[in-house]
Amino acid sequence: MTQPTTERPHGDAKQATPYDRAMFRVMNDPAGRPVFATAGRRRAAVGAHVALTGATLTCITLLYALDDAWLIAPLAVLLLLWVVATGVLNGGTRGLLELRTRMLDERQLADRDRAGAVAHRAATALLAVAAGVFVLAEAVGADGLPGVPAVWVLVYAVVVVWLIPLWVAGLQARDEPAEEAEFEEA
Repeated sequence: MTQPTTERPHGDAKQATPYDRAMFRVMNDPAGRPVFATAGRRRAAVGAHVALTGATLTCITLLYALDDAWLIAPLAVLLLLWVVATGVLNGGTRGLLELRTRMLDERQLADRDRAGAVAHRAATALLAVAAGVFVLAEAVGADGLPGVPAVWVLVYAVVVVWLIPLWVAGLQARDEPAEEAEFEEA
């Protein structure tokens, strides 16, 4: 497999800044490839990230609702694990959503557009379901949902809409083309 470079034939790599090149090297570091080399590992990373996001949001909600300082310790651990899981997902997608457009080739740009479109549809469906639940609760006479302030629903929705593109990109990421295997067979 050829090593990625910052020189992209279709990109605008000549205008790449030192930051762009550094981020490209981080996102394409070959040392991390075994962690997300297969589709199953990438799906597991997405699942872990979703679970860590849910646990972190739950911990933040409990910290607010219960006002117990001891919840700061598990929150710190969850945030650290969440950051690592985010890094794994970014590496698994080779920086698809983190790198600037000028650092991506045509295939990566198409992958990013596809992930964005699927994420948009998923977020729209999720928000429509949430709105439907509130409308249904109002129709049956409840003042919103009991015990769930609307602000927390908004916070959860914002986080999910923010992260859905990363999750979709992680699930849709393809294995790297096996160029070496093709050359060896010939």
